[in-house]
Amino acid sequence: MSHEGIRFVSKEEQAREDEESRSLPREAVTPAKVRVLLSEGKGLEIDWADGHKSAWSFAWLREACPCATCVEQRALEGRKPGEAQAKKTELLPMYAPPVKPSSAHAVGRYALEFAWSDGHRAGIYSWEYLRRNCQCGECRFVRAKTEGVPN
Repeated sequence: MSHEGIRFVSKEEQAREDEESRSLPREAVTPAKVRVLLSEGKGLEIDWADGHKSAWSFAWLREACPCATCVEQRALEGRKPGEAQAKKTELLPMYAPPVKPSSAHAVGRYALEFAWSDGHRAGIYSWEYLRRNCQCGECRFVRAKTEGVPN
């Protein structure tokens, strides 16, 4: 008996997939103004066409990279997008400067792509991905209510 094509998912994963399958209104995923604050080293800010405002730090964005490799690694470690990897315990930890983008550019009319200082550049951050992962207090509160755990 073949089990090819059968996939078992947890309730949490099913809830996340159900949420992601619901499409957002066009205005919610259409940026009115995008600011990548490279020289300030702050992060990304987007004013959306529906009036909502979102902001992400570069550290959060790097840890939330949507490329297949990063998504798989986070899944293996049980981390959510933006959640940092556990630090390795070392006798004498070496200082490592925070990862930041060396450049950012638009991908068509639907996304941004960053070239990170650690050499990574595979992630394409779609407007929908960014809006679904908005880090404002209101959106984090709504996600915590629907997921049942604080963000």
